[in-house]
Amino acid sequence: MAGTIDRNPAGRQTGGSVDHAEVAHFERIAADWWDPQGVFKPLHRMNPVRIGYLRDHLCRHFGRDSRSVAPFAGLTLVDVGCGGGLLTEPMARLGAEVTGLDASPETIKVAAYHAERLGLPIDYRHGTAEDLADAGSRFDIVLALEIVEHVADVPAFATALSRLAKPGGVVALSTLNRTAKSFALAIVGAEYVLRWVPRGTHRWRKFLRPSELAGSLRREGLIVEDVAGMVYRPVDDTWHLTARDLDVNYLMFTTKPVAAKAAA
Repeated sequence: MAGTIDRNPAGRQTGGSVDHAEVAHFERIAADWWDPQGVFKPLHRMNPVRIGYLRDHLCRHFGRDSRSVAPFAGLTLVDVGCGGGLLTEPMARLGAEVTGLDASPETIKVAAYHAERLGLPIDYRHGTAEDLADAGSRFDIVLALEIVEHVADVPAFATALSRLAKPGGVVALSTLNRTAKSFALAIVGAEYVLRWVPRGTHRWRKFLRPSELAGSLRREGLIVEDVAGMVYRPVDDTWHLTARDLDVNYLMFTTKPVAAKAAA
């Protein structure tokens, strides 16, 4: 069985970071996750860049060979806000012992079904980061990609992510910057002009500047090791990493010190 559905450790959604309006929005489009030409096309196109960034930084941190078939073998990983599993599945293929977590039960059903068809041993759970942390779960790698801009309480979410990471582990995130450029491209362009995603998918005021996100993570004892932008190139419909342009999409790689407080 590839996935476990509705394994909410506390039996209910109690996490203060969950925005139920955002969950309802993604419930309505859950069936489209694995359509590369559908509403999640931007994530499909972005995925190679995200995977490459994570592979390289994680291998460097854990002393693994990025050229090996399964460089993450022996490492535990949780993908918070995993959606349909677009990133979760590649992490499993790279050898990690993977848990996929999402607040949307319909989305988790889609993800678990897709992974089961492919024979991928992913433990999919319907629940929240807070509930999973409260249950005592800890991981070498905590991912939260394209989810921060959808939570209700960023500081509470940062606390939960830090608690989920083992001392010596990693918390990696990606989100959208709150700039005039991101409003023009991610809201007006992507939702209203190009119609890449449904209107209302993003709310610009919930976007976070890198300094704001870094501040929340540092307050939880995490160390920001790297920040990189992801830039879309329309001429060939591809995404690229850049250290210079963080104006719209960006990735952040943080580590949890080995000497982190036991209470974390």
